[in-house]
Amino acid sequence: MTSTRTTAVLLLTAVVLMIAAAALAVPSGLTLNPADPTATLAAVRSNVGLHLTELALDVLGWLALTAAALTLRPRLPAGLLACAGLAGLLHDAGNLAVTQLTNPEIAAAILLTAKWMVNLAGLLWVAATAAATRQLPLPPALRRAGMAVVVPGLAAVVLPWTTGTVGPSPALEQLGYALHLPVLAWYCALAGHLYRARLTA
Repeated sequence: MTSTRTTAVLLLTAVVLMIAAAALAVPSGLTLNPADPTATLAAVRSNVGLHLTELALDVLGWLALTAAALTLRPRLPAGLLACAGLAGLLHDAGNLAVTQLTNPEIAAAILLTAKWMVNLAGLLWVAATAAATRQLPLPPALRRAGMAVVVPGLAAVVLPWTTGTVGPSPALEQLGYALHLPVLAWYCALAGHLYRARLTA
């Protein structure tokens, strides 16, 4: 499989796995909000299998995104995307650690760190998107769409900063997920473009 087709497959795989992970976590109350660590620990303990399944999907998603970045050219969007993948993996490491914790105060600190890691991942992903629209050879419509999805992507990143020291509520977290969906959709479109472009090259 050529490098371009590999990139396309890895990007699409990353998006599908992450959406599947979120589809498990959100309705099950396993988004692990640090504002109520006692309830979060109780939710994890009562749904350990589901929590680990969701984490496995998410880890594989971030790994696929990182691998896709390593096959991507030019270097700026590739580097930003790889850093996003690594930050996402650190986020999942924190969420995995929660399965071994019983102290709510310690859990709150780890969960808060994990939340800011995924916020950083989102910021780097949006930055990679902006760089890709400038540096990748894209059709005009796909380039414009990429520039457009940067706006909701940035909004998703900014949301937690608007809550001050309180931190985002579960509802605000879900809004952040929804705002990031256009970015995920654009990467699906990018994957399709890269795959088709290679087939017709």
